[in-house]
Amino acid sequence: MTGIEPALLAAGDAGPVVASLLSDLLDVGTLVGIVLGALSKAALYVLIAAGLSLIFGLMGVLNFAHGSFTMLGAYLGGAVMVVLVSSGTGPYARIALFFLAMAAVFGVMTAFGSAVEKRLIRPIYDRQPLFQILLTFGVVLVLDELVRIVVEVRGMQPRSDWQEALGTAPGFLQNTITVAGSTTRGLYMFEVLIGAMVVAVTWGFLTRTRYGLYIRAGSEDSEMAQALGIDIRKAFSVVFGVGSGLAAVAGVMLMWDPRFGASVPLSTDALLIAFVVVIIGGLGTFRGTVVAGLLVGLFDAVTTWLFHSAYVDFAGLPEMVMFLALVLVLIVKPQGLFGVEEVGGH
Repeated sequence: MTGIEPALLAAGDAGPVVASLLSDLLDVGTLVGIVLGALSKAALYVLIAAGLSLIFGLMGVLNFAHGSFTMLGAYLGGAVMVVLVSSGTGPYARIALFFLAMAAVFGVMTAFGSAVEKRLIRPIYDRQPLFQILLTFGVVLVLDELVRIVVEVRGMQPRSDWQEALGTAPGFLQNTITVAGSTTRGLYMFEVLIGAMVVAVTWGFLTRTRYGLYIRAGSEDSEMAQALGIDIRKAFSVVFGVGSGLAAVAGVMLMWDPRFGASVPLSTDALLIAFVVVIIGGLGTFRGTVVAGLLVGLFDAVTTWLFHSAYVDFAGLPEMVMFLALVLVLIVKPQGLFGVEEVGGH
């Protein structure tokens, strides 16, 4: 695949360009590669956005600290792996330790998120959303700066990926595998598995647990829910904690991914992705978040292929397409793909 000659583009002869693009796109190996890339990125996007879907999508809380929770999860998970994994640790033992790190980080960040909701956010529920934005943005500044200080004290670069944590991934995930003539990293397929597990667990939490029922009832009509004896404040505290824990779980996964890695700028990257996916999917629905993650992942995979195939020489195309999709959805359907008119029970 040689791409498109600049002279051909300058001449304005679009016919051969389109023919070459379609020919490459319809190749089985290319299609499989795009689908695998789309699934991998969609899994990551849903992972990143799942927690915000609960906090912002159902509770209506503008949590700008969501990205910082993801970044904290990446560093905490990386710290656990670096401490527990040695050169003699086998690949399956590393996977077991990874799930242990994920569970530990989820527990710690769930408790931390619940404390943040109870002590900082709950007192301003009855105020304008601007107060939530300013408060959670202040939390972002504090957390990001604290992590930056700790990272620099440890002799690492806060803006660079934590290579020692990246190196704790087992070899079979770092290697490439071939599927129908297309190559992909084993890690990307592992991310699809983790993403599917998080979606299933979150869906079960919302539809099969008492607090899931409480939060859905409270997001629809908080006064009626309270009249029925439901402690909405306690339910919101639990759900905010779970959402924070899910954000941290996404960070643990991103810690192993060379496209992200554990770094302080991960806070901003994760926050933008989460808000784009949740808004496209629509507030008040976790199903919308999952569908939006799949769509954004597909758009990202296609535009990434266009760039790497030399059809487009603009490296920022995938990010631009993500926000373009957000704008188009808001123009056509301001409530998002599956959104409801009003969410938030406070």
